[in-house]
Amino acid sequence: MTTVRIMTYNIHRAIGVDGRVDPGRIAEVIAEAAPDIVALQDMDRSGGNGQLDFLGARLGMETFGTLNSGSCAFLSYYPLKGVMAYGLGEEGCCVRADATLSGKRIHLFNVRLSADSVKRRLQVASLLGPDLLGHCRLSCPTLILGDFADHWVGGGNMALNMELQRARRPLWGATYPARMPLFGRDRAYLKGDLRVVESTVNRSALARVASTHLPITYTIQVVDPRQYLHVRKMKNNRMEVAPG
Repeated sequence: MTTVRIMTYNIHRAIGVDGRVDPGRIAEVIAEAAPDIVALQDMDRSGGNGQLDFLGARLGMETFGTLNSGSCAFLSYYPLKGVMAYGLGEEGCCVRADATLSGKRIHLFNVRLSADSVKRRLQVASLLGPDLLGHCRLSCPTLILGDFADHWVGGGNMALNMELQRARRPLWGATYPARMPLFGRDRAYLKGDLRVVESTVNRSALARVASTHLPITYTIQVVDPRQYLHVRKMKNNRMEVAPG
């Protein structure tokens, strides 16, 4: 099996709970968890890709995505292909990318939804629709992660839970607000042959001040879907039926 560590982190434009803008603190928080791939949300778009480029250079990771079409992007030590940004309506955004890990491809969807329940329900419908998660060519294992912007019960949650498998998270998986987290807004869903073997919320002193959200890191195993039938030796060059 192939194992990879993937983080989701709403960095709140690098504005900490103390009101100070400091992308350097965001880089340190990411480095503490040592992820292979990072799905970032709520990045500052006013300076183009400057904030994203800064984080990539500080962490030695490649950057994927353009902030011209949304506030979501990826950092990765693995090459990502097919990177595309999609609008979900009402300022919701999604960036899709494909990662190849030891010859196995997985689809990644990095999303940021609205806290407004009506807008969020429409955004979830777009996410599950035929252009994204409902696309007929979406054939590989899929990880959907990001800021789902709900509190206890959010619009569209029933649709998400019916269509997708919610990823395992810590017993107390709250990530928002960072200073005293009560809500699990930041999370992941699975589709296909993926397995979460560990999930960790970074609750360090630095993480509690660097952004209004805490990051959560998932250790993912990509399961090989192929099944092999062990066939007894054929006798006398005659074909035999494999059991099962």
